[in-house]
Amino acid sequence: MELLEAVDMILARYSDLLPVSIRQCFYAAVSDGVVDKTERAYRRLVEVVGMGRRSGRIAWDAIRDDTGICIEPPVAFADPADFRARMRQAAQGYRRDRQEGQEQVLELWSESAGTTAQLARTADPFGIPVRSGGGFDSLSDKHATALRAAAQDRVLTILHLGDLDPSGVHVPLALAEDVGPFAAAHDGRTDLVRLAVTEEHVSTHHLPTAPPKPTDHRSFTPSATTQLEAIPPDVLARIVREAIEERRDMTVYQQVLEQEQEERARLLADLDSS
Repeated sequence: MELLEAVDMILARYSDLLPVSIRQCFYAAVSDGVVDKTERAYRRLVEVVGMGRRSGRIAWDAIRDDTGICIEPPVAFADPADFRARMRQAAQGYRRDRQEGQEQVLELWSESAGTTAQLARTADPFGIPVRSGGGFDSLSDKHATALRAAAQDRVLTILHLGDLDPSGVHVPLALAEDVGPFAAAHDGRTDLVRLAVTEEHVSTHHLPTAPPKPTDHRSFTPSATTQLEAIPPDVLARIVREAIEERRDMTVYQQVLEQEQEERARLLADLDSS
């Protein structure tokens, strides 16, 4: 019950940033001094949170799982009236390309799939896609990224978030080594910026650390490792927002939003008059 109460407090603290992943919840509990940073404590937290969700104490949509895949059939409609109603609903959500007019196109990449929903809350208002990829990502994904870059007349900038460990540090390097030349072969331009986790983040926010794995022999300067999900959700959102705004012309962005609003109103007026 004490652990559940601690989880309740963590979820309440980040209520505006839900859902959180179970590992983010664990690192928050570690930072709060509720549990030790051990695999046994993590498994215990998973078990207790699972019981809390089954009992109804913890809302199902408060925790992100990212374990299931579902492929839905094409959209179907009950009748023509349903189709018209959905057209109006779609018009209410009309959006322009909110990266229109900017000097660079941004994508946000996270090593942790569990953080994508939170990151999207920050990136979506700017029209920035969020992608997840553990490990070193597939060659097909890298080539597809290069083709997206080639389809632009601007630089495609990837803002990358990953663990502070040998793999996390080398993932952006591996991406750049392939994506850059692939894109250049199609006259595309790319840039890759590693946003987190950095040693400064660890010291500033007092993040929990662990020794590097002895089996990983890649070069790694820091003396300890830290996982991305150890960064509190509100801090992670701030890091991402600042990185985005630093690379946006906010005047151009506001103009796109105003044009979007005017066009949405015209669309709705046309649908209402037909």
